[in-house]
Amino acid sequence: MTLAWCGIVTTILAVLGALFGYLYAGIDGLWSALVGVVLAAVFLGMTALSILIAGRAQGPDQLTLFFGIVVGAWILKLIIFVVVMLLLRGQPWIEGTVFLVAVIVSVLASLVVDAVVLSKARVPYTGDVALPESSEGGAHGPGRS
Repeated sequence: MTLAWCGIVTTILAVLGALFGYLYAGIDGLWSALVGVVLAAVFLGMTALSILIAGRAQGPDQLTLFFGIVVGAWILKLIIFVVVMLLLRGQPWIEGTVFLVAVIVSVLASLVVDAVVLSKARVPYTGDVALPESSEGGAHGPGRS
């Protein structure tokens, strides 16, 4: 659900970012906004994908494997981010202000989507727990109505 909403929000942000980027800095602003929005979307998608993959981990060390996959993906994202920033540094078609605003707005929008989806998720608070049966008083226990 998060990926679907993030896709919709990313599309809207790409259109708005391209429009405002073009109005602010011409064609360089348009491309800077698009690159910023797409870059943020790719990295946020990588996080969601790593959690989906890690959620399927099986075995006795399931929790360790889960966090290993997620943290490994974060480290990979950091390395890719540094490489991409080094490649984009000094490019004549990057308008720094537009790029920065596009990345920040995209990340904030993704966080809002994540918060909304998480708040609406119906996740049980406990696992497979057997509750004790009451021998008298029905479902509410003795002396309760």
